[in-house]
Amino acid sequence: MSRVIFGHVKSGINTVRKTKLRSFWMMLGVVIGVASVITVVAIGNGIKQQISGQIHHMGKNLITVHPAQLQADSTKGSNGLSLLSGLTTSGPLTAKDISAVERVPGVAASAPLTITNGTVSGENGRYKDGFVIGTTPDLASLLNQSLEYGVFLTPNDEGTNAAVLGQHAADALFNTDVPLGRSFTFHGERFIVKGIFNQFDATPLSQQLDYNNAIFIPNDVSERLTKNTAPTYEILVRPNSEDQTEAVAANIRKALDKTHGGQSGFAVLTGNQNLTTSNSILSLLTKLIAGVAAISLLVSGIGIMNVMLVSVSERKHEIGIRKAVGATNRQILGQFMVESSVLSLWGGLIGVGLSYLINIVLRIFTDLKPSISWEIVVLATGISLLVGVVFGTIPALKAARKDPIEALRSE
Repeated sequence: MSRVIFGHVKSGINTVRKTKLRSFWMMLGVVIGVASVITVVAIGNGIKQQISGQIHHMGKNLITVHPAQLQADSTKGSNGLSLLSGLTTSGPLTAKDISAVERVPGVAASAPLTITNGTVSGENGRYKDGFVIGTTPDLASLLNQSLEYGVFLTPNDEGTNAAVLGQHAADALFNTDVPLGRSFTFHGERFIVKGIFNQFDATPLSQQLDYNNAIFIPNDVSERLTKNTAPTYEILVRPNSEDQTEAVAANIRKALDKTHGGQSGFAVLTGNQNLTTSNSILSLLTKLIAGVAAISLLVSGIGIMNVMLVSVSERKHEIGIRKAVGATNRQILGQFMVESSVLSLWGGLIGVGLSYLINIVLRIFTDLKPSISWEIVVLATGISLLVGVVFGTIPALKAARKDPIEALRSE
């Protein structure tokens, strides 16, 4: 039996070699389908790892507080619905909220992140791609990020026009590598640069802003420039110890609810909760896109079936000769099923190779870092082989059922 199967495989390979162009078009759908599925899943896994690395870099005990724009009440009526009556909305965090978080027992450090609108102008002209964030001296330690040059904001900088820049902001505003002591204009006032952050790891689809483009100024200055209208979109908090993370987060929720009359509507998330939320969203998107990409494998199966039907028609004489010398219907069936399987398997292997090439290109030219696992490679290759078996069945049955005399009469 093994010799028969080996002969079928050899025959399938020879058929591919003889009809290279037709075989290429037949395998193309499988190649695209396998490469697409592996690449999409690899990108999703890579982003998960990047977000996980970012959260671990900041620390699992980092707590984030931000507005939950739409939050459903967990209580339901007798009809099982909690439609409009169970929905609450929350605006941006306020100075009162920032103070309430600072006073929570167990909080070691906290820093607000306040978006401050306005035009920034430096030595290279207007800075259009960045943003200004009002914050406090604890931010650098909360982000666990070091500075390449200078120092971060200190308590002595409160009320002064001091600024710390991300790498991209420094490059865009000034023509020098070390712009310490240089100035830029914001809201018509002159700000002095006292520090430059090291490069932040940019994570695609992360909930965090790309701080490489940011300009950090004291939060009280931010409020003064905007007449206390600048929205605080997030507060970062670190407890005294990692063991207290969940307890401190719960106390922060209670403090904010008390400040807002019993229901603040703010989201208070620990590092693990942030990771779980991000992973669940990414998993859903990955499955959706991978499912769409997998449809191309089904389309390619139809292409394989059509080409194999043509091949059966063209090889009637060969089928007749084989049956005349004693080949059984089962052997003819096996021959054509193996040939279609060889075609789809080759397409799958080429698709795997293409996905690794795409992986390298994405790592070189983008911030994405796809992660290809052996499980998805085996699964995609197995599915490509299954496509060949399933869609090769009809042509193989047609070949096996041919009458040998009619087949010999054909040219």
